[in-house]
Amino acid sequence: MNREEALTLLHEYIKDEKMRYHCYASEAVLRAIARRLGRDEEKWGLAGLLHDLDVEMTEADPKRHGLETARILEEKGLDADLVDAVKMHNEEATGQERSTEFQHALAAGETITGLIIATTLVYPDKKLASVKPKSVTKRMKEKAFAASVKRDHIRECEKIGIPLNEFAALSVEAMREIADDIGL
Repeated sequence: MNREEALTLLHEYIKDEKMRYHCYASEAVLRAIARRLGRDEEKWGLAGLLHDLDVEMTEADPKRHGLETARILEEKGLDADLVDAVKMHNEEATGQERSTEFQHALAAGETITGLIIATTLVYPDKKLASVKPKSVTKRMKEKAFAASVKRDHIRECEKIGIPLNEFAALSVEAMREIADDIGL
């Protein structure tokens, strides 16, 4: 599946603009992680872009979210490791723990986007260009800030060999490259 086909699929399943922005941001971050680790940038980008296809149809039910997306992607013939990473980005639905590099990368990468967006929105200009990676890592310690963002998922970056400070910088930079596409 190429990116244009993936975008068509994304738009078919996700109608909420902010959720689409999250998916675009996740794609950018996953591509950056793939570059950093020497992995398949296209495949990892598709995982980021498509990981939440079922969020609206399952109403983000933690017992089902990810499983429907995995089914859809499997039917579309996407690689098994991509489908597995997408399914495992929500461990609760599977009853299993993440164990592969791809699984950890997707969980960390898609989660940090929420923290970065929340950090951006407290800046006076609400622009990614103003966000410093250090501000993101500082916000990691503030449990009340963006309280729904699971910090433990973000820390999975360390399981793939990327220290948190470097991961925050890599992610902020990746999202800056698409700032106009996500309204920031």
